Amino acid sequence: MQTLVARTLLSRALTLALLGAAGATYAQDTSTPSPAPAQNQASDNTQNQTQAASSKQPKQLATVNVSGGYRNSIEFSTNAKRDATNVVDTVYAEDIGKFPDTNIAESLNRVPGVQISRDVDGEGMNVQIRGLGTDFTKVLLNGDQIAVASSGTLGAQNQNREVDLDLLPSEFFTQLTVNKTPQADMTEGGIAGVVDMRTTRPFDNPGTHLTYSAQGVYSSIGHDTQPRGALIGSWTNKSNTFGVLAGLTASRSDYDVRGFETVGWTTPSPAGAQCVGITGPCQSPGGSSWVIPRTVPANAGNGLIPGQAINSAWLLQHNPDLNASQLENALIPRLGRPAYIQGSNDHQAGMLSFEFRPDERAHFYLDTLFSKQERDFNRLDMDLIGRSGSMIPLNMQVDKNNVVTQATFANAQYFLEAIPYREHVHFYNINPGGELLFGADENIKLDFQGYTQRSWYSNYQPTVGVISPPTTVNFTNTGGPFPTITPSLDLNNPNAGWAWYRLQVANETRVTANKGSRVDLQWGGDDNNLRAGIAYDDIARQIKAYVDSTAWQSYGKSAIPTSAIPSYFMPGPDGFIAPNFNSVLSATNYPYYTSIAPMATGAVTGANVGGIEESTWAWYIEGNGKFDLGGHDLRINGGVRHAYTDQTVTGPVITSTGKVGAGTVQDKNAYGIYLPSFNAAFNATDDIVLRLAASRSMTRPDPSAMTPGVNYTDPAAEIASEGNDKLKPYLATNLDVGGEWYTGNEGYVALDLFGKRITGFTVNQTSLVPFNSLGVAFDSLTPTQQQSLNLRGGPDSAQVQVTQQVNANGTLSIRGAEFTWVQPLDFIYKGLGIQTNYTVVSQRNIGSGVPAQAIGISPHTYNLTGYWEGYGATLRLAYVWNSAQISSTLNQNGLPFGQIKTDARGQLDFGASYQFEHLPSKPMITLDATNLTKANFRQTFTYSNAAYSFYTPGFTVMLGIRGSF
Repeated sequence: MQTLVARTLLSRALTLALLGAAGATYAQDTSTPSPAPAQNQASDNTQNQTQAASSKQPKQLATVNVSGGYRNSIEFSTNAKRDATNVVDTVYAEDIGKFPDTNIAESLNRVPGVQISRDVDGEGMNVQIRGLGTDFTKVLLNGDQIAVASSGTLGAQNQNREVDLDLLPSEFFTQLTVNKTPQADMTEGGIAGVVDMRTTRPFDNPGTHLTYSAQGVYSSIGHDTQPRGALIGSWTNKSNTFGVLAGLTASRSDYDVRGFETVGWTTPSPAGAQCVGITGPCQSPGGSSWVIPRTVPANAGNGLIPGQAINSAWLLQHNPDLNASQLENALIPRLGRPAYIQGSNDHQAGMLSFEFRPDERAHFYLDTLFSKQERDFNRLDMDLIGRSGSMIPLNMQVDKNNVVTQATFANAQYFLEAIPYREHVHFYNINPGGELLFGADENIKLDFQGYTQRSWYSNYQPTVGVISPPTTVNFTNTGGPFPTITPSLDLNNPNAGWAWYRLQVANETRVTANKGSRVDLQWGGDDNNLRAGIAYDDIARQIKAYVDSTAWQSYGKSAIPTSAIPSYFMPGPDGFIAPNFNSVLSATNYPYYTSIAPMATGAVTGANVGGIEESTWAWYIEGNGKFDLGGHDLRINGGVRHAYTDQTVTGPVITSTGKVGAGTVQDKNAYGIYLPSFNAAFNATDDIVLRLAASRSMTRPDPSAMTPGVNYTDPAAEIASEGNDKLKPYLATNLDVGGEWYTGNEGYVALDLFGKRITGFTVNQTSLVPFNSLGVAFDSLTPTQQQSLNLRGGPDSAQVQVTQQVNANGTLSIRGAEFTWVQPLDFIYKGLGIQTNYTVVSQRNIGSGVPAQAIGISPHTYNLTGYWEGYGATLRLAYVWNSAQISSTLNQNGLPFGQIKTDARGQLDFGASYQFEHLPSKPMITLDATNLTKANFRQTFTYSNAAYSFYTPGFTVMLGIRGSF
């Protein structure tokens, strides 16, 4: 078998080498390169004239050439990688206003080692690099730090350092650079890597231009075709000293996502006689929240006798296929629920950019960007109550992991959770800057830039909930992506005997405010120089929550008595009832109660209330050199950066009654860190570049995990989180070894081996404590939380799982490899080519103590793209695959073994365009289709048959036109 594997690998390697050699030979033998994509000849002439006129000017680093097509953009990326001293991958726009993908995250997803997280509708949101989560990736906008106040994907909190990229329209960007090894002049904070997004400027395409695009967007989970459009105009004067660029984009999408959720799994919480005769003391794991009644209640049905004691013998008699241990540890969904999310997403953005070049020694610019997004959608789910529920198991069966595979549950109840979300986010960024050249040889360069940035987020999500009468359900979990749960009650009947369960006001606001400046001074030319610089960044964020679980509910129940509930609800689209939101909110005077909702200690999303401000002064010094080594070029970059951070974390003051009082609790911290870096690139031949990089990097800790106080917003009152203001930054020692073989035009083959050793990694430390030790007043809890505590013995007896992030004693070691192959296949068919990459990542813990673990990363990923360009047409077919991954730490839902995992997933996308060269504006018809195979999203809870969530994002097709005057 080993011989067969070796031969297979060898044959594949030889095939790859032969194809690469063929491509290189063809490129060398062909007198002209592979045909460039169709483009505006007049624009080309203008550009050539501009380049000729400025041939004696020094290199302007702020200019990015963006004329061409898809194949040109790949060649720009290949050349940028070849010329860089550090390990870098770059994605270029094909033209002003035309990125290869309609979403920035999607474009980054095709870069080796990059993965993205997606919302339930399939849209890419956040990026992560090389085996680490999104919070370890530093995202920059025009070289400056960026923060967006939004909360991320559905059900997420995004209270760490993630950046939601769906707020930034791809039409406004010309270049995305992924720096995988740091240099001293780069902003610190990204152990995984640094992503810099460069907006377009007037001199990226000199002259007068007006670019337009319009698309109709159809989603298989939407209702109607929705519009998307952009308009970008730019002008530079005849002397090429001043330019202006302005752009507008707008889009609208709708969706109707269906899915299934469990919010985790739980085990029984037996007590008293339910334990005697089984194993003595109860042996269920901590966090158990399924409370089996001690006596058979009235109307339980199924031939059960009301009032009969439910002890251990009774449970074994009515579940004959199980033993005592299986009964105690049986896993059921906490809230098994079908769900649907239906709504719309409106997005508008604008940008304005100025450039001034009074002469060849001076360059000034001012970039502005504004974006806003409004997501209005209704989320409904029908929950079988497992956590804090009172179901009675009959004929229950479990598998080897104690996951319930089949059962009848008597005395079961459902509750409807209906939430109309109104999420609004705004963002603006202003960054002025410039570049000045000094000296007789113009070999002294001064770069300077400042920025101010702000983002606002508001989320209004009132909960309207009703509860069913007791019923019997049949539970089957023997196949399929999630369990089948069939009740005897008609859940789609408004007259089925529903009663009020919950009316809750839940509002959340966030504000981020960034500002800073940096100055860089370079002595020497582009190849050999000494650089030094200083930077200041002030990063601030504030999260507030306003929750009312008593006043609105009390008034609402009197305004709409139980007998009137049927008139405010209707049959829903997914097999269970739905409220008439407008009627319910109006009748219960919701606008008034939302306006007076008191401030809370935590948001219903689970986000911690509080703020953080980080003021950082950083300086660096680095040298760049190009040397002749045996007739071959050796390029070296080396330097050191020092960052000193003053950190202030604030949380709410909690009064003796459990309410939020005036003022804040404040913790301060400060630290300084030296970050050395070294990068070397050696041209072993004209076509082979070998690389070596070593560095130290850092990522600051999760600010939400440092917030003072206790967050106790869990509706089941089972889990609380506590802040830890003593968290230290993550520190990583990094090593990269690799190289590339450039085969001609855009083609190259690359292999990069990387390793990271990270200290300071954080994990969740969990302890089981009595509720009354939390310092939280029982009267301050919601009625649902109070009921849950009472079911577990009351506030004096109930236990609560308290989690707190701590720095792990061990070291996390990450090792990986990236293989990339970009190859024009003109020798097979002119204009044909492929892009492919494969990344493998492994991790292990070194040392004693709490095990460190990186989450949210697939150990294996690959991207395969085939493209063809010619005769004015472009075709592109791309497939991205991510293997199964671990998506959370242990101790989820209070169970020591509880861990959320994500199934493997692949997505197939297609893009096509055709340009009409001889028509005014040279219009191009575009067609883009994403997720053609309608790949679903699925997560599990520890075991493959314990579904955690399942969503169907469907596919999206965009048909449009773009052109330029």
